[in-house]
Amino acid sequence: MRAEVAFAADDLARARFAVSPLWQTVCAFRLLARAGGPAPYRRWLDDVRPAVRSAGLDRGWLAELVPAHGYLADLLTPYPCGDLDDELAAIRATDPARVRLEVDMLAAERAPLDPARIAALRRDPVATLPLVTAEIAAFWDLAIAPHWPRIRVVLDADVLHRARQVAEHGTGHVLGDLHQTVTWDDGALHLVERHCEITRDGTGEGLLLLPNAFAWDAVLTRAVPPEPPQLSYPARGTGTIFDVADVARTDALAGVLGRTRAQVLLSLDVPASTTGLADRLGLSRAGISEHLTAMRDAGLVRPHRAGRQVLYVRTPAADALVGAPV
Repeated sequence: MRAEVAFAADDLARARFAVSPLWQTVCAFRLLARAGGPAPYRRWLDDVRPAVRSAGLDRGWLAELVPAHGYLADLLTPYPCGDLDDELAAIRATDPARVRLEVDMLAAERAPLDPARIAALRRDPVATLPLVTAEIAAFWDLAIAPHWPRIRVVLDADVLHRARQVAEHGTGHVLGDLHQTVTWDDGALHLVERHCEITRDGTGEGLLLLPNAFAWDAVLTRAVPPEPPQLSYPARGTGTIFDVADVARTDALAGVLGRTRAQVLLSLDVPASTTGLADRLGLSRAGISEHLTAMRDAGLVRPHRAGRQVLYVRTPAADALVGAPV
């Protein structure tokens, strides 16, 4: 399916980026539900799948609302606010009529895994949605929370990159650079390979762009009136979240920089904060700060402020050093 979404000047002016813990959670669960998995996620999948099965989360409410393919319930991705608890509260506050509509849309695509759960959602959404959010919170604690500091660094770094693109090339350029299935042309956003239609009819002004660490191969959309449409797209640098730096490259750089500074430099494939690097490498923030200061003075890294965070990026000289043949 191909979709064309027309935008007015006011829509572009209101376009903004946001980070949503629930978008990460929903897409992570969908990734788990598929057979196999992309190579960058193999370690995470191998660790999380047995734990999810043991907790029974692979056959609960999420399994009903988030199939491996096709439509997933929009109620699970409310207007993002960056805080998981607030987003879970928004799910619990979903209009019962909306819940019933989305449950019917799911049932139209496939038979429910547990008809009793679907019947409960239709009959009494107010009493049932807290059960759904409790399961989401359990899945978050098991599968996402241990990795959230690294995930958040990647998401924030993507937003920083896109914001620079907006400043240098304009919003239209950024929209056309999100994914190969998304193009921007003559005031309209063109999307291909759409499972569900997205239109501007009845939706709010603007556009929400949400980087996603688990949307590996697709852009997901949400258009629920009266909120602005949402596009959740694959974030840059997600391959670095669960994979360790190349051992051979670390060994080669360690002879010049020392092992820890080599690991820090290799970890900066995407911008990262002092805390993010400390969490990723299992080192103290004070130690990481000392190494970053030394490499900054040597012209290998430079800091950039992104909101309340300071993210470090490699300089061209460091990129040349890291990219040198082993």
